[in-house]
Amino acid sequence: MSEEYDAVPPTDDITDNDKLMAAISYPIPLVAIVILLAEEMKARPFQRYHAVQALAANIVLWVAIILLGCILGILSAIVGGVCGTLTVLLWFITLYWAYEAYQGKYFEIPVLTKFLKDQGWL
Repeated sequence: MSEEYDAVPPTDDITDNDKLMAAISYPIPLVAIVILLAEEMKARPFQRYHAVQALAANIVLWVAIILLGCILGILSAIVGGVCGTLTVLLWFITLYWAYEAYQGKYFEIPVLTKFLKDQGWL
């Protein structure tokens, strides 16, 4: 059941709906969960690939945001409003990934995609 996209991923049957759902799943992780739960969407390789990657990326980003908030919260008297600014900037990364997915690309997020492939989730 593990699909490997090491060489050339299957790009011949990617529809506009696949691109849209994959793109939306990065900034709105709830969409990624819906894709993974809906049988019709989960059966689409492009949507499944990006849903798994988007969900994992958002988990990593939220953990980073929480840790960053705790660390910078301690230093808030010194640093000021940097904490809020950095967390918003981290979220903007998902918009770039959404753009790449909407272009119909299978792309790799450094470290994360390799981990997901090693686990057999991609």
